[in-house]
Amino acid sequence: MSEKSLVQEFTKGLWEEIPPFRLVLGLCPTLAVTKAFETGFGMGCALTFVLVCSNVLVSVLRKIIPSKIRVPCFIICVATFVVIVELVMQAYTYPLFLKLGIFIPLIVVNCIPLGRAEAFAYKNGVVRSIADGLGLGVGYAISLSVLGSIREIFGAGSWLGHAVFGASFQPFTFMVEAPGAFVCLGLMLGVMNLAGKK
Repeated sequence: MSEKSLVQEFTKGLWEEIPPFRLVLGLCPTLAVTKAFETGFGMGCALTFVLVCSNVLVSVLRKIIPSKIRVPCFIICVATFVVIVELVMQAYTYPLFLKLGIFIPLIVVNCIPLGRAEAFAYKNGVVRSIADGLGLGVGYAISLSVLGSIREIFGAGSWLGHAVFGASFQPFTFMVEAPGAFVCLGLMLGVMNLAGKK
């Protein structure tokens, strides 16, 4: 396996197959947790850990997992690492854990880890599965971070708790509400598609 192919496996998740914008996967947490940079980045990191670890475990066990029960096995693999993420976040980043709420346990049924287990890790070796999971996870984290930043800056007038605009700025509160998430995601999706065509 060449170094070039590993780089391609990693970089495809940063543009060609970036989950919310190219694959249009994982939209429920994307819309729900991106009111701010912190929550978007936190969710992206949690999913990256789960995705990489579950890809590794599925890849290691792929020859002994019977094909008829592979999906329940994938769910068990993903759920194992979701529990680990949940416990670590409760222990070390409790305020962020409270902000993300139910969306951390829902990673178990998120279509990104299950989709990658089925489409990639079950058919490839460990090293390629790590590159695939890491690339898609980092791409997802960047997507949520950018979306959260845009919504936080225009919806609250701040970024990471620091004021971005002057005292006269009137926040566009629509951006931090549910409809604002749809509008912002749609605009970003349109920009990504235009950039992809060029």
